[in-house]
Amino acid sequence: MGFLDKLKSSLTKTKKNIVERVESILLGRSIDESVIDDIEEVLITSDVGTEATNEIITLLREKIKVGEIKNSEDVRSYLKTEMALLLGKPQPLIPFGEKPFVILAVGVNGVGKTTTIGKLASRFISEGNSVILAAADTFRAAAIEQLEIWAKRSGADIIKHQSGSDPAAVAFDAVEAAKARGVDIVIIDTAGRLHTKSQLMDELKKINRVIKKSIPDAPQEILLIVDATTGQNALRQAQIFNEAIGITGIALTKLDGTAKGGIIFAIKKELGIPVRLIGVGEGVDDLKDFDPEDFVAALFDYNQ
Repeated sequence: MGFLDKLKSSLTKTKKNIVERVESILLGRSIDESVIDDIEEVLITSDVGTEATNEIITLLREKIKVGEIKNSEDVRSYLKTEMALLLGKPQPLIPFGEKPFVILAVGVNGVGKTTTIGKLASRFISEGNSVILAAADTFRAAAIEQLEIWAKRSGADIIKHQSGSDPAAVAFDAVEAAKARGVDIVIIDTAGRLHTKSQLMDELKKINRVIKKSIPDAPQEILLIVDATTGQNALRQAQIFNEAIGITGIALTKLDGTAKGGIIFAIKKELGIPVRLIGVGEGVDDLKDFDPEDFVAALFDYNQ
């Protein structure tokens, strides 16, 4: 199965939640105010978000008013074009600058953070890069063990301390080791749940500061991993993490199991943070660069 087919299959539930509901509204109706209201309700209730929905609907009304949109087919075409424009150009995760390129991976527990890190490591190594994984989620012994499994599977090195040790010390040691060994990429796993939210954010800020003591320009990427199945909750997580440490990119996991893939529009519109990666399955190759045009094409595809 090619990636576009895999993406279409993954977006089946989201497509039903957005596109097929819009289709049923347009069926046999002329384009009037009640149709616009119904489309607006679909977008709002399918996690597209209020800001993105307002932009789409305001422009739709204007185009109907001046006669650019006259029928159902025009509405379909408009929605497809506008939703792709809203998501912007692809902004993949590409290492840059002096080595090592440091990725600080953050997110709450249960979103697939360690798995995403493992898949990223496999990808970078398959592209000829050397990788060190840093087990800085020291609060869960299981997280360290899981990262070790991914290190062995991908061929990455791993830097770890004992469970319960200082996460910032692990991150610092990993970056120093990468410098000493001439390693290309460091990916740092972090805790997702401490006793309080402020404690978690303070811990991440400390890790960030300590990395900069070794490499002032690092981490070059602060990658937030969010679970698409959580919908608006994913947007809230992105807001909180962004306020605390400044997110540079998002990996959206578990798109294959949710009807809430519309959250991708809300994240882009309300936060302006690029979605760099999407997870569309369990396989090591199922973490892909996010391409807005492919995403919208898969969403509006009718030959399934």
